[in-house]
Amino acid sequence: MSDRSTKISALIVTGVSSFITPYMLSGVNIALPGIQKAFSIDAILLTWIATSYVLSNSVLLIPIGKIADIYGRKKIYIIGITIFVISNFLCAFAGSIEILITLRIILGIGAAMHLTTGVAIIISIFPVKERGTALGINVAAVYLGLSAGPFIGGLLTHYFSWQSIFITITPIGILSIILAVFFLKGEWADAKGEKFDLLGSIIYGASLIMIMYGVSILPQLTAFILLFLGIAGLFGFAARELKIDYPVFELTLFKHNKVFTFSSLAALINYASTHTITFLLSLYLQFILDLPPQTAGLVLISQPIVQAVFSPFMGKLSDKIDPGLLASIGMTINTVGLFMLIFLKPGLPIIFIIGILILLGFGYALFSSPNTNAIMSSVEKKHYGIASGTVATMRTIGMTLSMTISTLIFTMLIGKTEIMPAVYPAFQKSVKICFIIFTVLSTIGIYFSSTRGNLNREVNNV
Repeated sequence: MSDRSTKISALIVTGVSSFITPYMLSGVNIALPGIQKAFSIDAILLTWIATSYVLSNSVLLIPIGKIADIYGRKKIYIIGITIFVISNFLCAFAGSIEILITLRIILGIGAAMHLTTGVAIIISIFPVKERGTALGINVAAVYLGLSAGPFIGGLLTHYFSWQSIFITITPIGILSIILAVFFLKGEWADAKGEKFDLLGSIIYGASLIMIMYGVSILPQLTAFILLFLGIAGLFGFAARELKIDYPVFELTLFKHNKVFTFSSLAALINYASTHTITFLLSLYLQFILDLPPQTAGLVLISQPIVQAVFSPFMGKLSDKIDPGLLASIGMTINTVGLFMLIFLKPGLPIIFIIGILILLGFGYALFSSPNTNAIMSSVEKKHYGIASGTVATMRTIGMTLSMTISTLIFTMLIGKTEIMPAVYPAFQKSVKICFIIFTVLSTIGIYFSSTRGNLNREVNNV
């Protein structure tokens, strides 16, 4: 297979899988009121439908990145997308909320495997001068999924049921598996022969779970105990990784590579401040503004459509202009959009919300692929899997933190009750406080993004 054919195949294969994950996530957000009604669950348990997926996903991203570097990125990719498709299909037949959340955990495991390796495969194939463009196309596929999810999910929920969202993903997922097996030629295992640090991975995963779950149950006493144990575990993990010959994560990347460190922190903060926008607005549009699911979906797709249109251009631009500069401008725009969402109120015209979402979509496009380009191009070839895992980990930890903040605010102001007219004032206050917190977080993110330094592309072994 020619070099050009390999590149095209990689873009198609990773593009399809990059589409279905955000399609599922954003589609399920639209279906949350229907799921709440079907299982008669409270607002806190409702947030765990999203949080359970993100939690299992974030725990495995770094270890999976290392495993892929050792045993082959394509191999891990195919296993991951297969797990994702099967567990996603079974979600449609969950008979209880406990089964649904369990399946969402397994779904997160599969997603960790194919999302981590997808970006690493692209970086392995494309030379430095073409990476921004390739990543921009991949990010566009992500945003197309985010666009299709609310719209199609709204229609499916309205005319059929929330289960139909999971079912519709199955044929697309099967297509991705077929494409990967028969058209993605070659294998990439640049750390082949190295040992995998299983004990370190267990310590890392357990610590992360304790921290994330502990934050979600604040201010209970158990939460503080879990946070202490989790933080202590991460320190122990770091001490171990600095001593062993084959660490699961190269901590020296953070110590000696400012571009990598600050770009990763910028990604973490960006996702922490923006992830729950769709979640909060989906509930706000349907509960407070009384919009039907399909109409709410149409409103919400305005953001990812703008992201999908502009991401390839911004990715290509980051091949020519310092990607850190583009990402910093994007994060500044996001901060402005978040600030405007603080002033949501029942009588606000829908066009105002759409305008804010369009602004946020443009900010996302400016930030996402250039920032990923900065991270991936700042490390050596043998660390592509780890770097890709770091990108995905920053994203999922940020998403978890974002959902945790929302859950904590909901717990304090709404409590364990369904979102009904009697609690609408508390719900609106919760949304306002969430967006205030996210605006402050995003402002902090601008600092890390703008002070990361210039990217030295010569570090790459390509």
